[in-house]
Amino acid sequence: MISTTTQQPSIKDRLQPLVTLVEVAQTVVRAIAQPILVQAVVRLALAVPFWKSGILKWDGFLQLNDTAITLFTDEFMLHLPGGPYPYPAPEVMAFLSGVAEITFPVLLVVGFATRFAATGLLFMTLIVELTVPDGWPIHITWAAMALSLMAWGPGKLSLDHLFGRWYGTRAV
Repeated sequence: MISTTTQQPSIKDRLQPLVTLVEVAQTVVRAIAQPILVQAVVRLALAVPFWKSGILKWDGFLQLNDTAITLFTDEFMLHLPGGPYPYPAPEVMAFLSGVAEITFPVLLVVGFATRFAATGLLFMTLIVELTVPDGWPIHITWAAMALSLMAWGPGKLSLDHLFGRWYGTRAV
């Protein structure tokens, strides 16, 4: 009597094409997502929302528009325990916010004083979170980007790196 049994492929054999696909995908991602590119993209991604907000606050060079002052006077409130509380010195806060939202993103995009700019934007993110507590899903991504730049620096595609090479210091 001849027995014809077909052996079922093992689970390892059945999953091998999937494992191979995942390995190829990992190789492609590692080839594309080099630190030089990732850090530049993080700098740009963090700069954009602050720049967009900052550019709306100005009518001209160092001329804050009425809308920005009105927001800090009438709309924005600090949501602290026992609050919400109005912003102290709303005109000053609007001006400082507008200057920071223009200056820090420019510094980030060119990669100059990156850790300083990221620290400033992290501080601003904390203030924004106190003002708009329901926006935390977006704010936490800003904080993560700022923290990564503070910890790992701007990357090789930056003025900080270039100046560090010129002056023999490690800026990145």
